[in-house]
Amino acid sequence: MSDLTWQKSSFSEAGAANCVEIAITDDIGIRIRESDEPEAVIRTSPAALGVLIGAIKAGRLDHTL
Repeated sequence: MSDLTWQKSSFSEAGAANCVEIAITDDIGIRIRESDEPEAVIRTSPAALGVLIGAIKAGRLDHTL
């Protein structure tokens, strides 16, 4: 997975080691990792990631805190 181009949010601090990073694969898959633990990678699809982001924005996961 070293050939992937990992991107951090523009809201992340420069040089910070606790950011979520995302990479797009050639097969139109998405990989997500935390920058301070780069060997742990989650695979997902654009549709599934969209559902997760929509749920977060709508506050549907707030009860889990």
